[in-house]
Amino acid sequence: MPDSLDATGSLRRSIYLILTWVAVAIAGGKIIGTENVVEPSRFTPPPGAFDSNRPEAFTPTKAWPSTRPEPTPMFGSNDKSRWATVRALVDDGTFVIGKRKDISVKKPPYPDEGIIFENDWQSVDKVMNPETGEFYSTKPPLLSVLAASQYWLLKHTLGWKFNRDKWPIVITILLTFNVLPFACYLVLISRLIEDHGRTDFAKVFTFTTAAFGTFVISFCTTFNNHSPAIYCALFAMYPLLRKRPAGTNESPLELFFCGMFAGLTATFELPAAAFAFGLIVPLLLWRTKHAIGCYLPGVLIPIALLAVCNYWSMGRILPTYGEFGGPWYKYAGSHWEKLDLPNPRGIDFNKQNTPVYAFNLLLGHHGWFSLTPVWLIGLLGLVRLAKNRERVTDSNATWTPRLFGWLTIAVSVVVFAFYLTRTQSYNYGGNTVSARWLMWLTPLWLIGLLEGAAFIGKWKWCRGFACLGLGLSVMSVFYPMVNPWRSPWLLQLAEILDWVHY
Repeated sequence: MPDSLDATGSLRRSIYLILTWVAVAIAGGKIIGTENVVEPSRFTPPPGAFDSNRPEAFTPTKAWPSTRPEPTPMFGSNDKSRWATVRALVDDGTFVIGKRKDISVKKPPYPDEGIIFENDWQSVDKVMNPETGEFYSTKPPLLSVLAASQYWLLKHTLGWKFNRDKWPIVITILLTFNVLPFACYLVLISRLIEDHGRTDFAKVFTFTTAAFGTFVISFCTTFNNHSPAIYCALFAMYPLLRKRPAGTNESPLELFFCGMFAGLTATFELPAAAFAFGLIVPLLLWRTKHAIGCYLPGVLIPIALLAVCNYWSMGRILPTYGEFGGPWYKYAGSHWEKLDLPNPRGIDFNKQNTPVYAFNLLLGHHGWFSLTPVWLIGLLGLVRLAKNRERVTDSNATWTPRLFGWLTIAVSVVVFAFYLTRTQSYNYGGNTVSARWLMWLTPLWLIGLLEGAAFIGKWKWCRGFACLGLGLSVMSVFYPMVNPWRSPWLLQLAEILDWVHY
């Protein structure tokens, strides 16, 4: 709507600009100042000590380091596993991150060597080829290959090497992969908000949530697959939802890039294949030629690249985590051998039943709605979008907010159900600040939040509750000031109250 007809349009855009720069500056500052900190509460107390908040049976089992740990900008097993692959690819020309010199050894000490066994590089996220004794990351290799490409450029232009220049390499790659796309993400979100928002309150509320109220900003300090999946999901849906002149549709090039980013989302998050499939269904029905000739090739390119990287790394097309529970994971000395113990400790070995796990993923200590209550408003908005035929303003449009509401609900149900079938890994994503496997759904739910906020914003008391929910969401997001690989505040509270222990 032109500023002459929308008196507050210019003000809103100023707000978007200010909040974008603040959010990007926070993300950049968190990365530049990042360092893994040794937290005493996560280690076993000294002999004779007693922590009243942690009954003796539930105290951590990690021993306090006897010597000063090596300073590092890498936080834990998840990102160290990926960084080790990046380093191995460029410095050694291989995906192999370690080697067991004698695979017949079944008791410690094991004859292991390589990057992943260095003091500040150790990670449980590794598998061993039972025939060769070679160790690989458990993580799909495509993202590591992309980051290795940047490390190769840094090495050959600036002379940086991981064993000497770890900090500038990590910071530069994180700024490239996590912060620059975050800035683009916020700009595109603001445009969709302006295209589809109905009230000033809904528009500003939704954008503030996008900038500060979701776990996108929590994970900016670590090398992970969830951040790029979130960005790619938005980049895929943007051409389909952006406002365009009446009677026009997406161009073939837009559909190609839409497919490419949808395919990339699926390579970073396997269940996002449902998202890529859901986007093509209306195109097949109404624009069959473009769906097959433009969108589908875009989807297949990143999936083919992932398959190539899988085969390149280990001589197989299927991803490594398809071996979970098998000999690649349960080698002698593996972290995952504990799965066979009667009562292993730790969140990785959670034995809860499916209803309890489902509750905790939605409303419990890792809950989608309990940690970020703004999604309750988003759910209301998605239901309203799915029911509201009046939101269709252009009969020539392939995608409409109403259709997108149905897509988001359907994909969210599929993704949630997918993780309820992974009974061997009911671990909430490990020691992490949220149910990180669900994070990539964030941009889809923001569209629902925009509609939900417009509806409840009609009442002053509802606006107050909405802001309270946003405040609680921001608290959950910033509870881990730097390191997202720690428990959510709700789980830590439950442990203090002696409600649950892992």
